[in-house]
Amino acid sequence: MLKIKNHLIENARQCPSPNFDERPTDCEPDLIVIHNISLPPNQYGGKAIDQLFTNCLDKNEHPYYADIYQLRVSSHLLIRRDGEIVQYVPFNKRAWHAGVSEYQGREVCNDFSIGIEMEGSDYEAFTEDQYTALEQTIKAMLQTYSHLSADAITGHEHIAPGRKSDPGPFFEWQRLSKQLSVKLPAQACKVSK
Repeated sequence: MLKIKNHLIENARQCPSPNFDERPTDCEPDLIVIHNISLPPNQYGGKAIDQLFTNCLDKNEHPYYADIYQLRVSSHLLIRRDGEIVQYVPFNKRAWHAGVSEYQGREVCNDFSIGIEMEGSDYEAFTEDQYTALEQTIKAMLQTYSHLSADAITGHEHIAPGRKSDPGPFFEWQRLSKQLSVKLPAQACKVSK
């Protein structure tokens, strides 16, 4: 069972990102946003995701990096293909993962959400180890943060339709719903406004 202490997952590898700030006053996280990421695109492993989220990505290491190395982005967590959990930003801080976004009429989802990156792409299934780690992580967050609810879990594609496509068509929403023993809301299964 995962435990959260001081807004950090105790068993996670900590890789602190400078790309965060304070949440607005009296704004508690009440949304979980699931993403996917791979660097270079569609390749797994390596240090590039850590480097991107810590502003250390070498633009000369891969042609794709020339367009993204100056981005100042982060997520609270990354779940690697082998199930390893990496934490970049404490849950009580605002990570920079959602960009221009809207959830149920509320804009700027970074203010009130926790971002979880799944190492992967829109073109390949996620692993059993990743789903296990994700389910354990969400259960630990739900037990720790009273403002969070299993009814408020969505994908980046659902809060930024037309701009983002992750976690993509291979993400198994029904599996997550079953494992959490909840029916995920409609916006987790289709694009909604």
